[in-house]
Amino acid sequence: MKLIDKMIQLKINNIPVTVEKGTTILDAANKIGVHIPTLCHLNLKDFGVVNKSANCRVCVVEDEDTGRLVPSCAHEVHDGMKIQTDSLKAVMGRRTNLELLLSNHPNDCLTCVKNLDCELQSLAYEMNIKEIHYPGEKMSHPIDVTSFGITKDTNKCIMCRRCVTMCDDIQTVGVLGPLKRGFDSVVATAFHLDLNQTSCTYCGQCVSVCPTGALAETNNSPEVWRALNNPNKHVIVQVAPAVRAAIGEEFGYQPGHILTGKVVSGLRRLGFDQIFDTNFGADLTIIEEATELVDRIQNNKTLPMLTSCCPAWVQFIEHQFPELLDVPSSCKSPHEMVGILTKTYYAEQNNIDPKDIVMVSIMPCTAKKAEAAREELNKDGISDVDYVVTTRELSRMFKEAAIDFNKLPDEEFDQLLGESTGAAAIFGTTGGVIEAATRTAYEMITGKELKEVNFKQLRGLEGIREAKVQIGDLELNIGIAHGLGNARKILEDIRDGLSHFHAIEIMACPGGCIGGGGQPYHHGQTDVLLKRQQALYDLDAGMPKRKSHENEMVLKLYEEFLEKPGSHKAHDLLHTSYSAKQRI
Repeated sequence: MKLIDKMIQLKINNIPVTVEKGTTILDAANKIGVHIPTLCHLNLKDFGVVNKSANCRVCVVEDEDTGRLVPSCAHEVHDGMKIQTDSLKAVMGRRTNLELLLSNHPNDCLTCVKNLDCELQSLAYEMNIKEIHYPGEKMSHPIDVTSFGITKDTNKCIMCRRCVTMCDDIQTVGVLGPLKRGFDSVVATAFHLDLNQTSCTYCGQCVSVCPTGALAETNNSPEVWRALNNPNKHVIVQVAPAVRAAIGEEFGYQPGHILTGKVVSGLRRLGFDQIFDTNFGADLTIIEEATELVDRIQNNKTLPMLTSCCPAWVQFIEHQFPELLDVPSSCKSPHEMVGILTKTYYAEQNNIDPKDIVMVSIMPCTAKKAEAAREELNKDGISDVDYVVTTRELSRMFKEAAIDFNKLPDEEFDQLLGESTGAAAIFGTTGGVIEAATRTAYEMITGKELKEVNFKQLRGLEGIREAKVQIGDLELNIGIAHGLGNARKILEDIRDGLSHFHAIEIMACPGGCIGGGGQPYHHGQTDVLLKRQQALYDLDAGMPKRKSHENEMVLKLYEEFLEKPGSHKAHDLLHTSYSAKQRI
């Protein structure tokens, strides 16, 4: 068939446009720069998903031939079609549908976490809606704060089902779905169970696409403020690698700016006693993880070994594949390692009672909040990490304190737990953890210096990637997956005996931590993720040391405190265990 046979010619607002067969009216309008308001539409083509549910009906346009209003996000074009996007019928239809949504929505915009970042609010402003003509009963549901990571306020749900698309189609967790009919219809968990009673991984990808405040990160900043104002507490903060590559977007910077120094100086102004780098924990994680991998390979132990830095994916395997719990590395995640060392090594060095130390982690992730609350991640009744604050929460704390972020000077992390290498910087992107581990495993296995540290075959944004790395006589087979739907495919292969990998890196969020559920909203724009990713690779390339086992402070830590990689003491402090959980 000739290409011309596949093309459709139509007019939108009397403007001729030619598009491929199967194109929606919305996409055709976008091609010629005609704006049509949308709300439920979710375009994640780069991740294989486009939501065409047409639930909100905010994007309706008029088909001149039939006089009908049709949802432009789901209605495909046909030859000779004539569409009006701004006819009186289309405009009034849109306004009516939006007013109906607003009539069942709380009026607490001033105190809502999505205030000024809410798509429903923005549309009401765009359409100049100043009065709701449909007053009546509103939904009344309890707010769910049980998960530690995600707050679910069903009263703010507008039934757009974006979260369902993300949870079902991309993450394949299947926790959220439409319930009931008519006025009682809502998107919720089965039987309205609280999130902590389900198989939710707390990855926060539902939060990242929710247009309102129906799904949001649980706000831990009030607890942090109270700790900072308590003179009896020694409050320490640490910052994850992906945070520094994205926080600038909250202050007008373009994606891809590394702003580590400003983050450090801003935290110092907030009143933290010490500011550590989670990258230190990343270097430590690599040494422990590489030691574990080498041991598994050389002593014919369980393979493949899967990285365990991502708490959402750990939650996923505990619920979905409990029979594979011997596969993940037993290493704690980097921020948990920094947390336990702060309350042991640092406390000893500075003669501070661990009970008086409050550890705060600045993370790109909502699942880290739930991770910090795990029973396994505390010693003698003291949690490794007390509070987790997302990138978005930190930006709000800076604004709350009237800190002019753009004018902050660059300052350095406090030492003892502040030194890091380039290998740690790339932890924040898909493929980065396994590349960092490979740099160290190579020298552990061969005893030779690794000259070329860039394993570019491990990089990219493809959902599932494979690479082979020659390490001496060993050809190391590596698998990489980001997004839990892709993780499922790899785990099914392992379960069915089809895996040929030695090591596999899994990150729950598309893009890895750079696309975490607590990062500035990127609205599915892959170019934003690519810019954040490249920023971390640039940071790595500019570091004087690029292998985790060259971190002198980490080596000193082993010499003075941990004895050696994989030692009994290292296992006691830096490793954890997993448990099977019921799938709901």
